[in-house]
Amino acid sequence: MIKIGITHTEAKYPNYPAWIESAGAAYEIVVLDWEKNNASDLLQCDGLLLSGGVDIDTQFHEPATKEYPLQPAAFKTQRDVFEMGLLTTALKAKMPVLGICRGLQLINISLGGKLILDIQSNGQPNHRAMDGVDHVHQVNLDPQSQLATITGTKQGTINSAHHQAVLEPAPSLKAVAFSSEDGIIESLEWKDPTEHGPMVCVQWHPERMQNKENEPLSQNILDWFLGAAKKYQHEHH
Repeated sequence: MIKIGITHTEAKYPNYPAWIESAGAAYEIVVLDWEKNNASDLLQCDGLLLSGGVDIDTQFHEPATKEYPLQPAAFKTQRDVFEMGLLTTALKAKMPVLGICRGLQLINISLGGKLILDIQSNGQPNHRAMDGVDHVHQVNLDPQSQLATITGTKQGTINSAHHQAVLEPAPSLKAVAFSSEDGIIESLEWKDPTEHGPMVCVQWHPERMQNKENEPLSQNILDWFLGAAKKYQHEHH
């Protein structure tokens, strides 16, 4: 069995294992839960999926704590620390990593990048879900990117449910997909993938896109991730 570690989240968690399991019975889900502090379970995994959820505590990416629109009543600082530890372990092992929404933001912060704290108050259009329905918009991919190779496309329609975004990519990362509405960064990848393990980071939610089985910006990412996990298992477990 190929084991996929998924970080637990209060935000629509069941979508993530359902997406992985849609690929067949060869995959086992390992729930990595900050409340159980079971980080050691990552060592049995063949891939790490960092899920969406609440904003990351500003202490990890702002020089001074500041208030901002739509700030959560309380951060989940223990979750942030737990997941940053998981990421460090996965990157050291060159384990495949897929960062989704908050997951992308956590990866960017962990590696030294910066975030826009609130997109709308930054003078840009809404990217949030409204009344439980994801926002939808066009995205343009860098045709030279790994993501364009994986998905076989240079543009598409994505779902959107975030009010924060990447302001500056971390030094080791580059932006490779952008919202056609406003240029918001929608995906990050390694500048030099030869030095690192496989990683894709997307700001959208491929696990809950409409018609995702026929959508390259969902299905091809899933196929890539599970293929990388299978290769990792073959080499390490």
